[in-house]
Amino acid sequence: MTMTDQGFHSGFACFVGRPNAGKSTLTNALVGQKIAIASSKPQTTRHVVRGIVTEPDGQLILIDTPGLHRPRTLLGQRLNDLVFETWAEVDVVGVCLPCDQRIGPGDKFIIGQLAKLERRPLFVALATKTDLVSKERQLSHLVDVAGVAEELGIEWAQVIPCSATGGDNVEVVKEQLIALLPEGPMYYPDGEITDEPTETLIAELIREAALEGVRDELPHSIAVMIDEILPRPDRPEDKPLTDIFASIVVERDSQKGIIIGHKGERLREIGATAREQINRLLGTRVHLNLHVKVMKEWQRDAKYLNRLGF
Repeated sequence: MTMTDQGFHSGFACFVGRPNAGKSTLTNALVGQKIAIASSKPQTTRHVVRGIVTEPDGQLILIDTPGLHRPRTLLGQRLNDLVFETWAEVDVVGVCLPCDQRIGPGDKFIIGQLAKLERRPLFVALATKTDLVSKERQLSHLVDVAGVAEELGIEWAQVIPCSATGGDNVEVVKEQLIALLPEGPMYYPDGEITDEPTETLIAELIREAALEGVRDELPHSIAVMIDEILPRPDRPEDKPLTDIFASIVVERDSQKGIIIGHKGERLREIGATAREQINRLLGTRVHLNLHVKVMKEWQRDAKYLNRLGF
């Protein structure tokens, strides 16, 4: 694809919404493969993951930002800065407003922040999670979606009800987002789905496994560092094995105990869950060697944050 090709649309979009509004799940559904980790815990997304969707008539590059929140730590502040930087650079912002929840102060806070942007992208309302509600509830939600735009002084370029898990209208979301992008070149080769390094994707899959079933105060304290990825020598070519050494980082000794669990049971569970996902990602068998490391109050320490890539 060259710069001169007419009718090819390309550009950048991101999804915003309060925690658990379906942003990462929708990103994965559009890309057709898991590249953004999804969890019921708030603040799951920390890295700007780019998902790449290429169609004959356009290329959509999705930027999966962290959720905007009132920060309590240096990490929180850095994540918010990342959100505002992203909003200023994209062509389209999709605001995820789940149908199974009323539009509340959290949603209005985010839309209000978007309304203040000097350089405004186009805004699309995505009424997510349609699979969880009746048609009547869906319709009343769409009336509320129209009302909140008017109240806060923005305009929706499109309003699309959809469900990433049910597959409802995912193709429509894809088509409409591409149609709203400016004409432009193909930024990535056809077939590429993300520009995230494999190492980051592996670390995120381990963190997702570690987040499952932990208590509320723990998710924010978990980070993952990949120490080494090595192909196992002396393996037959048709049966390769990759050794991955990784550290799950927490802030306190008590948290280390929770992650390891009774006689190491919890850590083994995390390893088994993550290994299955990493096998799928790499298309080869992996041996995952996990250990848990304490970095006291890392979320508030600039030195640790830099080391962990924030």
